[in-house]
Amino acid sequence: MLMPKRVKRRKQFRGSMAGKATRGNTISNGEFGLVSLEPAWIKSNQIEAARVAMTRYMKRGGKVWIKIFPDKPVTTKPAETRMGSGKGSLEYWVAVVKPGRVMFEIAGVPEETAREALRLAMHKLPVKCKIVSRADLEGGAGSEN
Repeated sequence: MLMPKRVKRRKQFRGSMAGKATRGNTISNGEFGLVSLEPAWIKSNQIEAARVAMTRYMKRGGKVWIKIFPDKPVTTKPAETRMGSGKGSLEYWVAVVKPGRVMFEIAGVPEETAREALRLAMHKLPVKCKIVSRADLEGGAGSEN
């Protein structure tokens, strides 16, 4: 699963997911992409499950780009522990995704194959998504999402 090799700080605040994605909201590499429609934290194992679903469906053809990276540590306190005594230990890593963010891109396969692969990946993610082509986003300059 994806995670940073090393980080400056071990634990982080929860932060805010307000607003739309200003970066990463255009298709830069592939022909088709999967765009988030709502804000969420996406765990590293969910990203991996989506990647596996896409590559399995495409067999050996095409190329997949993962445009999000889980660089935020999430901590949890053990079950049945009283409040206080500091922050919990690191449990998993998440990628912070805002609406309009292109999460995955696909190229090198026919349109039907790409759309089906992205549809399968969509089911592995905890957000509502839509499948877009490069032409869709360039028409609206990526701002209508």
